[in-house]
Amino acid sequence: MPEGYDEIGAGTVDDMKVFLLLFLIIVAVVVIVALTRRSGAAREQTRLEDARAEAQRWYERLGGQVMNLHGDDPAARQALADASERYNAAGGQLQQARTVRQFELARESALEGLAYVRAARTAMGIDPGPELPPLTSAQGAGQLTREREVNVQGHQYKAGPQPGPETPYYYPGGRVQGRPVPAGWYSTPVWKTALGAGVGVLGGMLIFDALLSPGFGDMGYGDGYQDGFQDAAGGDFGGDGPGDTSQAGDFGGGGDWGGGDFGGGDFGGGDI
Repeated sequence: MPEGYDEIGAGTVDDMKVFLLLFLIIVAVVVIVALTRRSGAAREQTRLEDARAEAQRWYERLGGQVMNLHGDDPAARQALADASERYNAAGGQLQQARTVRQFELARESALEGLAYVRAARTAMGIDPGPELPPLTSAQGAGQLTREREVNVQGHQYKAGPQPGPETPYYYPGGRVQGRPVPAGWYSTPVWKTALGAGVGVLGGMLIFDALLSPGFGDMGYGDGYQDGFQDAAGGDFGGDGPGDTSQAGDFGGGGDWGGGDFGGGDFGGGDI
């Protein structure tokens, strides 16, 4: 046997052991990564299926209400028409949804439709039914708790917590042009006008701002309404502190908007 053979043979065996150990480690890592990915994909698929089922459940519930309810009262008819529009929107979203977020949006549309259904049932004088999960779009918008009437450019606009001949348009609460609009009944769908274009949007925002003046301070806004309104208006409301939105005339802590009155005593050049 040549001299040094044992040393060479031992070195070769050691190299093979190291190579085999590295190979096993690589295989183990590959298996772990594959299992992790498979588990993550399974979790994501479960989330997707749950989101689809949740949206479908509220959509079907809305469909049953829309098809079975019929109201002669103008406010009920309008609310049911809005509910039907949201039903169609949710159906279209469900057909196109491929992600959890898209199914969540379809669920939100269905819930908005059911909010209109509850409003229609209220206008019809029947039990509105069980409470609904809160709308994401209405977070911080609050709701009207008393009737209010304002004059904008020679026209009267009303809003309140209950339907009536002069307030047939229901809104479940949300944001228009970045500003919160409380849930309630309105004499005109000001949220649609304010989302228009050109002259229409100017008129809509005039009405909108008048309806959300400090005189509406006791409407029962939820927590977060004031912050949202400050964000929309650049955060400049005057006053010394957060204030108490449960008291009329106290908005922004100083009971004023822009220094003791509504925009310096007028709005857009004309008294309100």
